[in-house]
Order: sequence, then C-alpha cells, then structure tokens
Amino acid sequence: MGQIALVVGATGLVGGLVVKELLQQEEIVEVRALVRRPFEMTHPKLKVMQIDWDRLEMYTAFFADVHSVYCCLGTTIKQAGSQEQFRKVDLDYVLKTAQLAKRSGVRQFMAVSSAGASPKVRNFYLRTKGEMEEGLASIGFSGLHLFRPSLLLGERTDTRFGERLAAVLMTSLDVVFRTPRLAPYRAIPASKVARSMVVIGLSNVSGSHVYTNEVLHVLGSEG
Repeated sequence: MGQIALVVGATGLVGGLVVKELLQQEEIVEVRALVRRPFEMTHPKLKVMQIDWDRLEMYTAFFADVHSVYCCLGTTIKQAGSQEQFRKVDLDYVLKTAQLAKRSGVRQFMAVSSAGASPKVRNFYLRTKGEMEEGLASIGFSGLHLFRPSLLLGERTDTRFGERLAAVLMTSLDVVFRTPRLAPYRAIPASKVARSMVVIGLSNVSGSHVYTNEVLHVLGSEG
C-alpha cells in the first residue's frame, strides 16, 4: 500500500521542491500541502489546503492516514516584521504541526533546520532553530529527521538581497568551501535538501537523526 505525505511550507523554496520530488515517487499515492498563500502547482496526486496557521486544529482531518510530514516552514525576521513573529512561524507553528501530526498517528517527521542550530547560542536565528529541534525531539515520533543546510541556493519568489549577494560570493568561492574546515558552511542547492528529505522519508528509518550540511551535499546528489 502506498504512502500519503504531507508538506507544510510548500510555497517556500525547499517546500515546493519537496512537493515536486514526492510527486515523482511511485511509493507516494497522495501528497497533501498545507499552505498560507495560493499554491499554483497542480497534479492528480496533489491536494492543497490553504489554512489559517493560528487555527491549525481546524484542519486535523487533513492529517488523517498521513505517514510522513515534511516541514519546510520558515521565514526571515525582515519578512516576519519582528523577532516575536519570526518565532511564531519558525518555532510555534512547527511545534503545533508536529503535535497535531503525532496525535494523528504520523510516524515520520522531517524538518528543515539550519547549520549551527543550538538552543544555547547567542544568535537569535540559530537559537530559535535549536529550540525548534529540542521541541520536536520531545514529541516522540517513531522517526524524527532534522536537516541542517547552510545558505540555500535557488530561485525564490520573494526578494532577499542579502541572501542573493551571499549566494553569489559563496558560489564563486565554492572550491574554498569544500575544505574540511569550511564544508559545514558551503552553500547548498535547495534541490539537494529537498531530495535528501524525500530519500530519508521513504527510507522509513526510526530514531532521531540530524543531517549536516556536508551530508546533505552527498545525500541529495543525483545518481
């Protein structure tokens, strides 16, 4: 029997690519996408639900019979407008999704985090991601998989000048970033992150696992 996968944050860079990867898999019979804004992609196996994240409990039925959740929620402080709103998206909404998934019987939970994530660091962004990881670990999924990419490369629908500039610089210095010391910070195509998430999701591995940036470069390679 095939699997049903649910993607949250499907309108984002990684989330959209995860949806595309899942739709290509024979093992996946249905892909559900929870989104906060219109999602243009169509496919016979795709079901889209535009929701109000502050009323997530209203959509419990959308989690029924789901085997794996791919959580790609994320924003920036600039987009969110404040640190408080950033935490709401990158921490609160992620944990609410995970709790609802667990209650609905979801076995595998994949989440995009960040290189350097830790609840003990001073950096607000990385600390929030670390708290997200810590919160997810306490929920008790059969399989929890945390993906820690560095700077993501890919075409976004929104404009992030700082990230684009960093991407140009890091891409031009890619050879330098292949050294062991800098490999954890090497920019990575979002497509590799998405492919890694799907590979792991289909593997049905139990336990809690963290996938570093170096691992994602290998795991997400084609062929």
